[in-house]
Amino acid sequence: MHNLILTPVSVEELTEKIALRTLELLGCKNEQTEKANDLMTRKEVCDLLSINFSTLWKHTKSGKLKSFGLGNRVFYSREQVLQAVKPLNF
Repeated sequence: MHNLILTPVSVEELTEKIALRTLELLGCKNEQTEKANDLMTRKEVCDLLSINFSTLWKHTKSGKLKSFGLGNRVFYSREQVLQAVKPLNF
């Protein structure tokens, strides 16, 4: 019998882990899996940039950041987010 350990996890994290594991089991670990790892949720982007959701929305609406919709969820490309952040040269 297997031991079961319950840890708190958000619905988004659980959904992502289930999707990635399903792709692995189906033998589809290729570009789709790599692209799935490249996608960030709104919360992850806000945490990375230390901004709030309204600021993220403002940057998305102005075209500084591009969002992608999958079903009823919104994602951002990690690469595009990092490119949008420009270092300041003093």
